[in-house]
Amino acid sequence: MKYLHAYILLAVLTISTAMGQKSVWSFTNKITVDYSKDVPATLKIISPDYLAGESRGFIKTSESRVEIKGIVSHPSGVSELLFQDKVVPTSESGYFTVSNNYVEGANTLIFKIIDNVGNVTQKNFTISKERKGATAGKSKYYALVIGVEEYDDPNITTLDKPIDDAKALYDLLLEKYTFQQEDAVLLKNPTRNDILDELDNLSAKVTQNDNLLIFYAGHGYWDEEAQIGYWLPSDAEKGRKRAWLRNNTITDYVKEIDTKHTLLITDACFGGSIFKTRKAFNNASMGVFKLNKMVSRKAITSGTLTEVPDESAFMKYLLKKLNTNGDKYLTTEQMFYDIKPAVLNNSPSTPQYGVMQGTGDEGGDFVFIQK
Repeated sequence: MKYLHAYILLAVLTISTAMGQKSVWSFTNKITVDYSKDVPATLKIISPDYLAGESRGFIKTSESRVEIKGIVSHPSGVSELLFQDKVVPTSESGYFTVSNNYVEGANTLIFKIIDNVGNVTQKNFTISKERKGATAGKSKYYALVIGVEEYDDPNITTLDKPIDDAKALYDLLLEKYTFQQEDAVLLKNPTRNDILDELDNLSAKVTQNDNLLIFYAGHGYWDEEAQIGYWLPSDAEKGRKRAWLRNNTITDYVKEIDTKHTLLITDACFGGSIFKTRKAFNNASMGVFKLNKMVSRKAITSGTLTEVPDESAFMKYLLKKLNTNGDKYLTTEQMFYDIKPAVLNNSPSTPQYGVMQGTGDEGGDFVFIQK
């Protein structure tokens, strides 16, 4: 009987051990397979430093060529590494080196890692190569001057003065200030597409060192219910907004056109709606050099959320100030506060000066420089 009990105990232990080993082996194997399928491959950039950080924002560089070093890995092993859809050799430890030439503007670097399980992990980096003249060299002054007084739709009132005012400003900028004719455009009664085409042209050629003045004279409209302001190009139709130009379209272009200084001047009804989400500010006491050094996105309007007369006191005193100015350097801020009392005394409108919200202003100012 003693031997029988010992035999039974030995059999039970043997079966239990075998079952335990099988259970552990099955559980471990299951984890390994699922883990490899669910986990993405890892890409670690060693150099350059601006790619090695954890932040993957819009990165700027002045380099024309870069050598990228890094390591790729995955629990199942790495089958293949692709850079810009070309195979890149890797060492047994996953180390790689690859070179890339940057073009001016945006460059997207694409890494694809194929692991031994068959998964594809993709990592993208967006690099902005600074355009020529963006960090050094003489800055240019660009101008887009727009006057709209005649409309295709007879239901929109014809104006008398916008083109004359636009032409007077255009001529004054070319004659007295550092604007060159090849960098200044005058649009008379343009359509919506005409305006957008010129803004696209500016976006393609203006650099971070340059200055841009945009002027609009014509009808404006404020939709109180939607809280949206508009410019009305020559092809605008009453009651149909497809050809109207929203304020936020203009501000989006101001944000996109990467200048040192951008100044928007509008002489239109409800022009002050451009400031609807930002209060105009008081005169600052900084020197011209400091104001010119910092990036700016400012606007001047002939009125607030009210109608303005066709015979514009604002334009009269704006042109007078620019014409009689005796200073080599005239900041927009100083010019505005010089003409504001005369406009208030001779017009029912209240001119406004302030920041265009969300467009990249850093506290600087547009400076008019005499020839």
